[in-house]
Amino acid sequence: MTSEIPQPEGELRAAAGASDLDDATRSRLLEVASGAAEKAYAPFSDFRVGAAVLDGSGRVSPGCNVENSSYGLTICAERNAIFGALTRRETPDFEVQVLAVVEATGRPAPPCGACRQVIYEHGPNATVVFHDEHGLVVKHITELLPHGFRLAPS
Repeated sequence: MTSEIPQPEGELRAAAGASDLDDATRSRLLEVASGAAEKAYAPFSDFRVGAAVLDGSGRVSPGCNVENSSYGLTICAERNAIFGALTRRETPDFEVQVLAVVEATGRPAPPCGACRQVIYEHGPNATVVFHDEHGLVVKHITELLPHGFRLAPS
């Protein structure tokens, strides 16, 4: 049986900073991420993670982690969501505004280092929402990756 990932109604907009993210947008993104986590393919770890990306055009794109028996080929939910959003974008401009991450059973699920770098690459001003052992965390990407790498265009 296939279940649909809940899609937010109306237009979502991110505010300028992490502390300015409104409750409705945060809740909607966490709901979409939670729906995506239910679709994760995690037969080895049972660590089912979902993510939801809000881009600058107001579009929300979900993603889930997909494990592989060759562990190095596993892809995290955050990168899956960002790469999917890039594929579906309608203009050349793309920037992650907000990324929400949820683990299906409520375990802490902060983005890994590789995901932090990808978030920074595509959203140097992004807000990241996730749960840690103390509850909900809302951080600017540069708080999670203080010295992110960006290759200057040639």
